[in-house]
This record gives sequence, C-alpha cells and structure tokens, in this order.
Amino acid sequence: MANDTIPEPGNGPSDSHDFDLKKLPFEDYIVLLLFWALGIVVFAQFFSRYVLNAAIVWTEEFARNLLICVGFLGSAIGARKNSHIFMEAGYRFFPRKLGFFLSTLTDVIKVLFYGICAYLTAKILPLMHREYFTTVLWPMSVLYAPVLAGFLLMTYRAAAVAWKHWKTGFIPVLNDPSAFKPMD
Repeated sequence: MANDTIPEPGNGPSDSHDFDLKKLPFEDYIVLLLFWALGIVVFAQFFSRYVLNAAIVWTEEFARNLLICVGFLGSAIGARKNSHIFMEAGYRFFPRKLGFFLSTLTDVIKVLFYGICAYLTAKILPLMHREYFTTVLWPMSVLYAPVLAGFLLMTYRAAAVAWKHWKTGFIPVLNDPSAFKPMD
C-alpha cells in the first residue's frame, strides 16, 4: 500500500515502459492543457516584446492567471499523490499508536483546510464577478472558478487519501516504504 505513494527505485512512473496516457485522472489532462497554454502565451509575450518590439498587451495578465490555474489545479494532483510537504521525521521516534494518531490528525486537518478554502472561494466567487481584468472585459470570477475547482478536488483527493490511510493503518516514514507495517 505504501508503495503507491513512494515508488521504489526502478518502479517509478518515469521508469515504466508501459505508460498509458488513458489511465491518467482527468485533472492531469486539464493541468497539462493549461500548462501548454501558459507556455504558448509566455512564448507569444517574449516573441512580441523582444523580437517584434511591440508587446501584446494581454499576454502578461493571461500568463499570470494561467499560472494561478495551473498552481491550484496542480495542487489537486499533489493531494492525490499525497506529495504535499509535511513533517515526517518525528514518526520514526513516536510509538506506533501515537504516530497513527498524529498521521490521522494530519489527514483530517488537511481535509478541513482544503474544505474551508473551497468554502471561502465559493463565497468570494460572486463578488469577483463584478470585478474585471485590466486588459480584457472578462469578470475575475473566470479566474476564481478554477481556483474553486482546485480546492474542491484537493478536498476530495485528500479525503480519499485520508480514508486509505485510516483503513491501512498508514504511518508516514521518511522514504522507507519497506518499513510500512499495518497496525495490529
């Protein structure tokens, strides 16, 4: 079970020869498309500013907003893979029951944090519909909708990881998947 979150050398996604693009979750596709759009916009910005010496006005604002979307939607991928940073060092020194309790508490706090952030983003979304971007007449809610989607996905994915940890008795151990043993 722990090998799902911490691949052993030689078993990681980059080492696999049977990679299948169809098996990726939907948010990976969305983030990939947004990342490519970000790259194209930044290239257009660079090319127009430094080669043509006539900047395209909207590219800087679009690049910033696409980066925000990639960041928040990409964080859902991090929540799914349980790769957001947290302190693992203490788990080696705690008794197993305390380690499991603290691991579970950490998972619950993550789910609550993402859920509260999603709630606050949903509350602010209608307010931002009255504000507009500087260079184009689009409401700022266009940017806050992907942020809300990112927080909702993070909440869902973190809850799934927390449930998996609860069922398996998972206690994080620093880069040592072989040390994982379910609780008695």
